[in-house]
Amino acid sequence: MNKKRKLTGAQIIILGFLAVILAGTVLLCLPFSSASGKFTGVIDALFTATSATCVTGLAVKTTAEYWSVFGQIVILLLIQIGGLGFMTFVTLIIFFFRGHVGLFDKKIFMQSAGIANLGSVFTLFRQILLGTLIFESLGALLLSFAFVPEYGAAKGIYYAIFHSVSAFCNAGFDILGAESLSAYSDDPLVVLTITALILIGGLGFIVWSNILDCKFRYKKFSLHTKIVLIATLSLVVVPAGLFLAFDSNGCLKDMNFGEKILASIFQVVSPRTAGFYSVDLGKMSDSSYILTTLLMFIGGNSGSTAGGIKTTTVVVILFSVYAEVRKSDRIIIGKRRLQPGDAKSASAILALYSIMIIVSTIIICAIESTLGLKEIFYEVVSAICTVGLSLGITAEFSVFSKLIITLLMFVGRVGSVSVALALGERKDIPPVELPTEKIMIG
Repeated sequence: MNKKRKLTGAQIIILGFLAVILAGTVLLCLPFSSASGKFTGVIDALFTATSATCVTGLAVKTTAEYWSVFGQIVILLLIQIGGLGFMTFVTLIIFFFRGHVGLFDKKIFMQSAGIANLGSVFTLFRQILLGTLIFESLGALLLSFAFVPEYGAAKGIYYAIFHSVSAFCNAGFDILGAESLSAYSDDPLVVLTITALILIGGLGFIVWSNILDCKFRYKKFSLHTKIVLIATLSLVVVPAGLFLAFDSNGCLKDMNFGEKILASIFQVVSPRTAGFYSVDLGKMSDSSYILTTLLMFIGGNSGSTAGGIKTTTVVVILFSVYAEVRKSDRIIIGKRRLQPGDAKSASAILALYSIMIIVSTIIICAIESTLGLKEIFYEVVSAICTVGLSLGITAEFSVFSKLIITLLMFVGRVGSVSVALALGERKDIPPVELPTEKIMIG
């Protein structure tokens, strides 16, 4: 008798994101979603819905000019759902209608949020909702002090809410025009508020929970939290100094020293999956181009609104290399030994992302023969790492290239490993020990 096959957790999460994207696509196709009152093509609507749900920020249509207020609100809702995670909203809806959440739903939420303890599900769930409300509200309040005097009360508050949600969810969508935050590059209130929202959203829900549980006492933090905090600080301070050195006489040359510091910090925080910019990216030096591409590839932290291969993945790979050089079979970080499978998982993620970037770049270069390799490579990394930064070629892509970028954004948000697990069928390993053989490596 055939057993009824149930969907795995990874499959449910992926199908959930697909459902949200398809619903967003339908809404964005409607005439009242565009400022012109005309229907939007399915491909462009799908691209935009995927970019919003996957909190990327790449756009084939200028968000401020092409979409109506209704269309912008649809994009904002997709950003919020995608940023917090599909299962967070499903859990909220189930609890609202049932008054409780079943064991299976809790397990799916655990997988979505990246937690291992079943007992901490509701605690983390409350912290996610409350933390999001507090940070996004505070960000909107601060931004309103800059936007309300310039745009008026109603429009200024709307702009403040939109950009606060977009920044916290690391989406990078803005409704200020084609130049993103360039007009506010010398405004500390706007730049530092957006920067703080990006960093807080990119820390990860698990890190929030651990910091609160430990009452902000660093010595009691978990190894994961310590790695995330140290890596985050390092990936702000060091790259900001490099960006300032590389482009002090380049894209930053028309600014005073204080503005250069502000812009440098913002331009190394934003590439770690946010997608805002305050300088002309086309005028960046080659060194800054490589630096920002590397930051996009690294991304934020596990269990957060950010994308990329994640900081913990990079740290594990670096320490595994160090262990291999020392001919040690143990990976030690902060007087703690990592589990044997951590290095394999990190290496798999690095390999999968690298392969997808290389293959996608080759295919798009073959299709878009009039576009440069540098611009295409930047776009591909931005897409799969859900960043949203572009060198201005997104709208020039053909339909097939747009579909490739759309797929990359989706895989980047749900995770390449999750996609592989969802598509593959788990098979039981036969209890037979196969003979081993040594091959040459390196």
